[in-house]
Amino acid sequence: MPIPLQRRFSRISQGIPLLPLALLFIAFTSGSTSAAETVPERIIWQKEPIRLDLRVGKERRVDFPGPVKVGLPPKLESMVRVQSIAGTVYLLAHSAFDATRVMVRETDSGRMYLLDVSASGEGGSGPPVEVYADDEPRNALRPSETGGAAEPPLPSYGYVALTRFAAQQLYAPARLLKDLPGVVRVSVKRKKVPLVRGGEVTAEPLVAWRAGDLHLTAVKLTNRTGRALILDPRALRGDWLTAAFQHNRLLPKGDESDTTALYLISARPFAASL
Repeated sequence: MPIPLQRRFSRISQGIPLLPLALLFIAFTSGSTSAAETVPERIIWQKEPIRLDLRVGKERRVDFPGPVKVGLPPKLESMVRVQSIAGTVYLLAHSAFDATRVMVRETDSGRMYLLDVSASGEGGSGPPVEVYADDEPRNALRPSETGGAAEPPLPSYGYVALTRFAAQQLYAPARLLKDLPGVVRVSVKRKKVPLVRGGEVTAEPLVAWRAGDLHLTAVKLTNRTGRALILDPRALRGDWLTAAFQHNRLLPKGDESDTTALYLISARPFAASL
């Protein structure tokens, strides 16, 4: 069942209550800096190319499970500087370029990673990226196999805690951010999707996490019309366990409040649930 929608406050700086919890909201604006740009992106490698956006003149860091070698295509050799040190890769774009496939090989295991790297001259520097191998959690030994005590299981989280976590990761000041053990960031394609019926609202996934068997996705919603709209969870396509709007009312297109966030929890990844 969808979770109840909330009211919008008149001032952007005010807290926005979501469910029984208090969350912070900052409007989507081109000149604002999200807290998501200051905390690491934690991505599990699941054989899907990892999208990596660079800003010209600003270095970005990617951490892998072990030492790696980067196979840079010849056409990028003069456009981007790459340094690989003990599993950490530093990338610095000298000029803008479109998305290009880059292969990264883990020297110890031979595991291959694929990055779709692009660079532009606009925007701020992206956050560091931490890449985890998908098989690492499944390889943990049981107590009978180790002869010792098992490590304590990771906690499970309710819908309220996960929704609040997503909102804080996107918009709260960095000093208020806290990681949740067992909640890891996963890749999601940041492109417009037909999530809201009627065509009046555009939807674009921003970031996704996995928490045990649950998948959490934050989606950007934007009003395409010249009139104010009331958001209705019944208009959402897909199979969702919960849905929570940051605001349930969008002002007309072009207004600073024509955009809000939607938090979705599902039993499958976003693309499979849509």
